[in-house]
Amino acid sequence: MKAFDIGELVLLAALWGASFLFMRLGAHEFGPVALAAVRVGLASVMLLPLLAVRGQLGELRAHWRGLLLIGALNSAVPFALFSFAALSITAGLSSIVNATTPLWTAVVAFVWLRQGLTRWRVLGLVIGFAGVAFLAWDKASFKAGADHSGFWAVLACALATLCYGIAANATKRLVSGVPPLVVATGSQAAAALMLALPAAWLWPATLPGAVAWGAVAALAALCTALAYLLYFRLMSRVGPTNAVSVTFLIPLFAMLWGALFLGEAVTAQMVAGGAIVLVGIALALGLVGPKPR
Repeated sequence: MKAFDIGELVLLAALWGASFLFMRLGAHEFGPVALAAVRVGLASVMLLPLLAVRGQLGELRAHWRGLLLIGALNSAVPFALFSFAALSITAGLSSIVNATTPLWTAVVAFVWLRQGLTRWRVLGLVIGFAGVAFLAWDKASFKAGADHSGFWAVLACALATLCYGIAANATKRLVSGVPPLVVATGSQAAAALMLALPAAWLWPATLPGAVAWGAVAALAALCTALAYLLYFRLMSRVGPTNAVSVTFLIPLFAMLWGALFLGEAVTAQMVAGGAIVLVGIALALGLVGPKPR
């Protein structure tokens, strides 16, 4: 990748790392579904005028099927799942599980696009998912009446990253060559439409406060509208595998923002589990290990 692309990748990691902080600040008052709905709704309102100014609104109609699928798998479902996880676990832990996105991307590419996997990459997948299991292990309890919220939160994050993995490959397969602004706007608008009725049904009885509204506004403007413009632009320039490598950096920023603004502790288990996940990702992406002839 060029230096400019690497700079955008770091900026994207900082923005998405902050999203875990903002979800922690807003999820308790909004609830997971309403928070995700307001997030994508506001992002759509911000992006649609830009698309209109460029005269590209017609592109939404031309590619609506692909944008609908990407909106569901890249925004609506994972945003709600990560917001649910934010009710129980720290921003840092959520971001570490989120780092398994490249693993899911590789698995989906193997199953769907028939992209081959070497023995070393299979080993990387096993190690990466073992790291997630290590992080979730102490969150599960088999005692009657025990609190399983942490375990279900980690599982929700894992399901969200599976959605991201499918979405990355769907973007390459279904909307390759479509302008990044069209993909970003169309996917957010599609997600907003999908979440509108569930959010209305699950809207909080008590109106969220100023901090929660500020958090969701930052989520929409910085971590969604701006971030997805960067993400889809990177994907069009450097490909899905390189673009999703942003998840390597996200935990660093998420733990930094969580420690600075929420006083969250970085535990030895988080560091060890994160290291296991990153080793697995490096092997799965072919960044380390023997190169094929």
